[in-house]
Amino acid sequence: MAGTSMDGIDAALVEIAGSGTEAAVAFRGSCRVDYPVEVRERLMRVAHGESAPAGEISDLDFVVGGLFADAAVCCVDRLGVRLEEIDVVASHGQTIFHRGEPDGSAPASTLQIGEAAIIARRTGAVVVSDFRTADMAAGGQGAPLVPYFDFIFLRDADRCRAVQNIGGIANVTYLPAGCSLDGVIAFDTGPGNMLIDSAVSHFTGGRQTCDVDGRIAALGKVNNTLLGRLLEHPFYDRRPPKSAGREQFGARYLAEVLSMSEAKTLAPEDIVATLTALTAESIARSYRRFLPSGIDEMIVSGGGAANPVLVDLIERAVGLPVRKFDDFGIPSAAKEAVAFALLASETLRGVPSNVPSATGAKHPTTLGKVTLPSHMR
Repeated sequence: MAGTSMDGIDAALVEIAGSGTEAAVAFRGSCRVDYPVEVRERLMRVAHGESAPAGEISDLDFVVGGLFADAAVCCVDRLGVRLEEIDVVASHGQTIFHRGEPDGSAPASTLQIGEAAIIARRTGAVVVSDFRTADMAAGGQGAPLVPYFDFIFLRDADRCRAVQNIGGIANVTYLPAGCSLDGVIAFDTGPGNMLIDSAVSHFTGGRQTCDVDGRIAALGKVNNTLLGRLLEHPFYDRRPPKSAGREQFGARYLAEVLSMSEAKTLAPEDIVATLTALTAESIARSYRRFLPSGIDEMIVSGGGAANPVLVDLIERAVGLPVRKFDDFGIPSAAKEAVAFALLASETLRGVPSNVPSATGAKHPTTLGKVTLPSHMR
């Protein structure tokens, strides 16, 4: 899995038995492979909408495919497993563009790169990749897709749970007590770490790419006037299903924020603190507006779970104590890699794994494209 932060690849080794509501997911271990600085810079330029020739995107597709293969091999080697024991590699790929809904004359579309044939060749395993397009072909937004895993892994007969992932974009999965898959509510709540990371990179001249442990935000003061203006963004008022990405909350939006009169006189620390509060408050507002009352438990995962300042702000804004996803036996950083492993397993078993109530798809569908290793052809 590689997310919108574009800082590297998380790989997880997973053992899965059964399918559908009977699926049992066992986490065996994980590792991380950081993107080389030069690759990340190239990816960010493309994702930020800078003009790029077709050759640049093609080259990145193969480069990223090789890095995904490296991550899979690294994970297997580190955990003492032979490649021959691997049945399937799930590769989400690196998103460089995502428009979940038509926009004027432009259709809904999405693009993840990371050539699956390279991964299949290097690992000798079947590869399932490009998960979002099948849901979009069925009329959905292609996101969020992790709610299927949340339902399988975290549903509870007695407790209503809000499962909040905070990656570049933040998204919630609401699991009512004793729910069926049709009862799941899930949607993107807005920016997660994306604006915070962009601001830190901007103010440090690229020397830092994230606010480690919330240290910069802790030095600043939230400006409520700027925060109120930021919360006027139309995304927050849209009813689910809805998804967001760099197209709404990327570098261009940060430039717009920094040009606002309310921001021009603020210290960098105050802006980072305010953007951190924006993530927390947009999550809380989404809960109040779009989720039923009576949440028993909030579970947080993703990079944002490692930011104590952000977590504290969320607890205060939502009014619930926060549990870390790590409490359930899987490191928060590995959650999405594990989730896509489950989606790949379901694909090979012919089991639909999108959640139409979350994506807006007209019907359930299997996800992903299957690439066979050369020796199987």
